[in-house]
Amino acid sequence: MGLPNAASGDLSSEMEVDAFRRLFPIQFFERHLAESIRPDGRALGKARDTTIALGPVSSANGSALAKVGSTTMLAAIKMEVMTPSIESPDEGCIAVEFHMPPICSPIVRPGRPAEAAPVISKQLSDTISSSGMIDLRELSLVKGKAAWMAYLDIYCLDADGSLFDAALLSLAAAFSHLQIPVVALNDDGKVVFVSEEEGGENFEKEAVNKERRKLKLNSLPFSLTCLLHKNYILADPTAEEESVMETIVTVVLDSSGQLVSFYKPGGSVLAYTSAVQDCVALTRQRSKELQMILDEAISDADTLTFDLAVTDSTTEVQK
Repeated sequence: MGLPNAASGDLSSEMEVDAFRRLFPIQFFERHLAESIRPDGRALGKARDTTIALGPVSSANGSALAKVGSTTMLAAIKMEVMTPSIESPDEGCIAVEFHMPPICSPIVRPGRPAEAAPVISKQLSDTISSSGMIDLRELSLVKGKAAWMAYLDIYCLDADGSLFDAALLSLAAAFSHLQIPVVALNDDGKVVFVSEEEGGENFEKEAVNKERRKLKLNSLPFSLTCLLHKNYILADPTAEEESVMETIVTVVLDSSGQLVSFYKPGGSVLAYTSAVQDCVALTRQRSKELQMILDEAISDADTLTFDLAVTDSTTEVQK
């Protein structure tokens, strides 16, 4: 069957464009790439608009909602006291779990776990470890007796490409928002949670920490996923672009711009040195953008917390 309109480039209606896009997806995208533009109007090396909201889950000790285009991740951290291992008596632990419920994508079937979920969970755990963003000794409470276990759950609410990038961003934001709960030693020498009103003074033994505190983060990792197609490099691909052009690479850099990891899970296009260098350069630029977005979200959250504290203080004075 001939497609004269497609061949001549004269797609006269939206229906014809959509039909051509579905029937000949590679040709559709290559027509755009030849003009150094993508179907959504972005330049090849430009990422989608990104937003971060801190503290959306009130029951969590730290949480964040990150959106990269339509891709949406909700990260929540819950802190629990555990007994540290004999091998690492002065270190806590972090457990990461990435979830893809059926609501996030039509390719995720109810009752069947998404194949990407355990892969991304492992990548996130490896990134935390290899980037050195968290010193696990910061999670120690009483050497050999008590330490923090940080359970991080990341839920993909909308899977529209670059899942690892958005998940890692939500992870970094959630840990930036995290506040370590107040705990103290009770009469039996056990570590127990203490309400802010109680503090550590009501216990005969010294409080482990007398007030909530932020977790010290040494270096935040940021990533950028790129598609390699012929001699083109597309930053932050959508799900449609990933399905059409299958060669994907993901670069992870820390806050100082040092390479943390490089993922290339296959694909028909080889990652030549020049392509890798270009991907790293794009990631370095993207990391600066994400750091600014996160800093702004932290500033907004701190301002809101301060305003609420002032309001509460004013209310108490009036009473």
